[in-house]
Amino acid sequence: MAETTPNHTQCVSGWAARDSSGEVTPFVFMRRENGADDVTIKVLYCGMCHTDLHYIRNDWGITIYPVVPGHEITGIITKVGGNVSNFKVGDRVGVGCLAASCLKCDLCKNSEENYCEQLQFTYNGIFWDGSITYGGYSKMLVADKRYVVHVPENLPLDKAAPLLCAGITVFGPMKQHNMLQAGKKLGVVGLGGLGHIAIKFAKAFGLHMTVISTSPSKEKEAKERLGADNFIVSTDPKQMKANVRSLDYIIDTVSAVHSLGPILELLKIKGTLAIVGAPDKPMELPSFPLIFGKRTVSGSIIGSIKETQEMLDLCGKYNITCEIELVTPDYINKALDRLAKNDVRYRFVLDVASESKL
Repeated sequence: MAETTPNHTQCVSGWAARDSSGEVTPFVFMRRENGADDVTIKVLYCGMCHTDLHYIRNDWGITIYPVVPGHEITGIITKVGGNVSNFKVGDRVGVGCLAASCLKCDLCKNSEENYCEQLQFTYNGIFWDGSITYGGYSKMLVADKRYVVHVPENLPLDKAAPLLCAGITVFGPMKQHNMLQAGKKLGVVGLGGLGHIAIKFAKAFGLHMTVISTSPSKEKEAKERLGADNFIVSTDPKQMKANVRSLDYIIDTVSAVHSLGPILELLKIKGTLAIVGAPDKPMELPSFPLIFGKRTVSGSIIGSIKETQEMLDLCGKYNITCEIELVTPDYINKALDRLAKNDVRYRFVLDVASESKL
């Protein structure tokens, strides 16, 4: 059992990695009591993000063990604090990547708290009381009301869970760069957890959608299952040349190191490339495709709570959900191994409430 912090008196069962071997095992720990500004959530589902894998294996060298991953959390509120007016017991809610921020800086005041210098994440962060945050691979969560969102009634909680990270990660740049315009041409690099949701947003808003991938085998599913209009194999020089200056925007979701030069050439003059993937080494960014195309390269991380709620409301309106593979706790390690090989269509979601044991 983890060490306790004053006011952390609620015993919770979950699953944690204890070291960089990557093995996840049952873990019992303590969560704080429900405060005046808090809600307590019975966790039902939690998406398994590639970021979980990085933290579990300490790929970035910043993991605080034991680590309880999970920041794509959906469930039901079981308790609300005295200062909470926008949630009630029984509400269907979600918690994404954010657990705390300073609440005082201009970014926090302008609903851009996801860029606050004192931002703390749902797991592997340090909360206001000095405790280490534990994520959604657990039966219960206590969250500050300011970092919780409503999940529309028509969205299944399991298929909505990945929207809390993967969904908002692609929706953020779409909104920032005004991409969601009918008739515009959008490309997405990588057809995975993020890429498949980008396609769904694009099609809902009437965009022409192109998938850019190194895997020719994904063309059929991209077009027939997800509705993509075009498919470019990025390792095929003829296909890349045939599509030069054809796209208004591109969202790059790939977390492996790759050159941005060939991708930039696909953009029209004054086109925008939005980076949301996080390779662990610098990407090659040649100057010529930038300066001869008057193109822009941008980056972003997840989204604010306000943006996340806006995204979920749109998902409710257009019935946008994620393509998932639902797994039970006894399958966590197998799922993580498959995730490392990109062997999932398109997101594993942990059935936290399942009676299955690890």
